[in-house]
Amino acid sequence: MTVTLSATLAANEDIERRRRAGERVLHLAFGEAGLPVHPALRERLAAASGSNGYGPVSGAPALRSAAAGYWARRGLPTDPELVVCGPGSKSLLYGLLLAIGGDIVLPMPSWVSYAAQADLVGARPILVPAPPGEGGVPDPDLVAAEVRLARSQGRTVSSVLVTLPDNPTGRLAMPETVHRLARVARELDLMIITDEIYRDLVHDSSLPFTSPADVAPERTVITTGLSKSLALGGWRIGVARLPHEAGGQALRRKLLAVASEIWSAPAAPVQEAAAYAFDDPAELAERIALSRRLHGVVARAVRDRFVEIGASVPMPQGGFYLYPDLSHLRLGGAPEITRILLEDHGIGVLPGHAFGDDPAAARVRVAVSLLYGESAEARLISLTSADPLQLPWIAANLDHLSMGLKELSLVRHSAVRERHPALVPTPCHG
Repeated sequence: MTVTLSATLAANEDIERRRRAGERVLHLAFGEAGLPVHPALRERLAAASGSNGYGPVSGAPALRSAAAGYWARRGLPTDPELVVCGPGSKSLLYGLLLAIGGDIVLPMPSWVSYAAQADLVGARPILVPAPPGEGGVPDPDLVAAEVRLARSQGRTVSSVLVTLPDNPTGRLAMPETVHRLARVARELDLMIITDEIYRDLVHDSSLPFTSPADVAPERTVITTGLSKSLALGGWRIGVARLPHEAGGQALRRKLLAVASEIWSAPAAPVQEAAAYAFDDPAELAERIALSRRLHGVVARAVRDRFVEIGASVPMPQGGFYLYPDLSHLRLGGAPEITRILLEDHGIGVLPGHAFGDDPAAARVRVAVSLLYGESAEARLISLTSADPLQLPWIAANLDHLSMGLKELSLVRHSAVRERHPALVPTPCHG
């Protein structure tokens, strides 16, 4: 097995290296929330810094109770005993793959680590496209066909994973799609793992959000964390809600066995701060609302820049991602277009094939969350600004993007003229 550095982390390190060398690179490749830590969270972390015991493998009781309350306020009554905490939802996802076993169905495209983690545990991912215009949930009809085919070949397929809202597309699956997937999961006895780390960052609060746990609670595991909604990526804390049926206790035992051998217990001081965060205090609810607004405003503005050059870009609905299709430029597939954007135009994005997409398609993942300023002060101003697009640093970043994309488009037109000189208009002399 060949294990390589995560595509997102590798791109981030490459872009930072270029920046240190003096290159002007617009960083649209890394899914970090790009905002300061709320002072109330820093205070609680500092106050808990003396907590240096290992604690329970499943997580501190206060954190598990707070997470249970978090889900209950979102319509999912939760037993704290069926909450398991870990050092980030990423670690929990890996633990769940080990605990559940078998092969897994993934949306195509989907976050880079899902398929990589499946490979690490010896599973074979089955990539299934989302319905047109959606993202994060594989087309249920195709899931049924692919699982039956895999099982007819002797494979054990045990689970399907969804992301609500999605990374990389920024789209939120429709409730009907989630209902259809739940029916297929019941018919085929599949566990559903739903990564809802962006749930609190759905841009439009009136947009209907349906979790698989709403419709198939007996077979759904939810994972989430604070790295996106509260910009705590470096604190590494996540929680999982296990099914509230007989199978939930069995899965809990397996997951805790895995956790005990990999991470022992989440960091104790971080757990104390996270317990406060999952209680949804008013000051943090306000911070999340401001973050949601900023991400949405900037994501839509970035989308406008891509649309101006003729790219096909689904409207972002959650998180801070877009998934433009630049195939109309005919400059090559995802690897080529990513290289051209970075090396010739100073725009760093991730190629779609890193997310399981077809390399021949010129689709790229764009993350807008590092456009909010270079300093904590600038980012805080961006967060609270009535019109963040008018702030000099955000406006300059958008101008850089516009210029680079227009130059990219001109490359396409120049190539057309070279191949088809007869298409170039003849000057008219009056």
